[in-house]
Amino acid sequence: MLAYAPSLVCLLVCCFGVVRDRRRVSNAVFLGLALVFAAAALFLRLASRKPQLGHDMAVALLVLAALGIVTLAWFLLANGITMVRKEGRSPGNLLSLGAGIVLVALVALLITALVLHTHTLVVVAGTAVALAGYVGFLFLCFLLYATLYERLRIRRAADYVVVLGSGLVGGSTVPPLLASRLDRARKEHATLSRRGKRPVLLTSGGQGPDEELPESHAMADYLVARGFPADLIEREDRSTTTEENLTFSKALMQKARPDYRCVIVTNNYHVFRAAVTARRTGVRGHVVGAPTAAYFWPSAVMREFVAILLTYRRTNAAIFLLLLLGGLFIWWLGWPSTGHAEFLGS
Repeated sequence: MLAYAPSLVCLLVCCFGVVRDRRRVSNAVFLGLALVFAAAALFLRLASRKPQLGHDMAVALLVLAALGIVTLAWFLLANGITMVRKEGRSPGNLLSLGAGIVLVALVALLITALVLHTHTLVVVAGTAVALAGYVGFLFLCFLLYATLYERLRIRRAADYVVVLGSGLVGGSTVPPLLASRLDRARKEHATLSRRGKRPVLLTSGGQGPDEELPESHAMADYLVARGFPADLIEREDRSTTTEENLTFSKALMQKARPDYRCVIVTNNYHVFRAAVTARRTGVRGHVVGAPTAAYFWPSAVMREFVAILLTYRRTNAAIFLLLLLGGLFIWWLGWPSTGHAEFLGS
């Protein structure tokens, strides 16, 4: 049972973090570590008792990992082509295509390293795998915890329902993506009203350079046209980013009701990052998500993950640097015995 101690410690830290504030990225990391440590402990226990079973499991895991990487690369490439065809060639829409290309390049590098088996190439491939493994682990943590966060029960007693803007079509029209947020906001508002609350619905979004009016005004018009009471709508019309959405909305809510509570509405792919941003900006509320088109979801989730990585860029840069230095050190250790031979052979 001692082998499971690291997993149990990480799980307890995760649970404590969820109770303290479920919007922390560290909760996702500790949950991922708990699962990794538990799987490793289980594997080592089985391998020590039945060596042949452990060997067969290791081979099976390697085969499954290889098949998974190839399948994932194909899926990302296909989704990337779909995104470019339907949404255009913006950097965000190219993420899944780029990730698929990176995976193909990584597989090609590994195969080349195994075939040529030169010291430098093996170290480069090993370092690339370590970097990809780190990013992959964080992505799985993000995906798992974001899914869990969406399903955690939230406090329904709220004074505001805040809807985050996402851009207009043709400068004035609410697109389907934003319409799904507004429709979900109406449902949340109806739920709160049935429980005795009559919250204000706060639309949040400023005016972009290609827009004829602020997003929040178009959002309010959309709601009113569908029968929502105009006197229960408030507009925040200065923001241009998620952080500004929440910062400026917080100022409005705090001014009217210092002890406010809110429910924040966005799309499902954006829920966890919006929750993290809400915690960092001091907004007292949790986030719920509206559905998103299936083809749009993979690239959107990757964009959110990249944004989370950049939010904690110093920590991630430090770990990346350590992995690179580790690879360089391993290469240096092997250089005296193989380096000159490789150099002369070239």
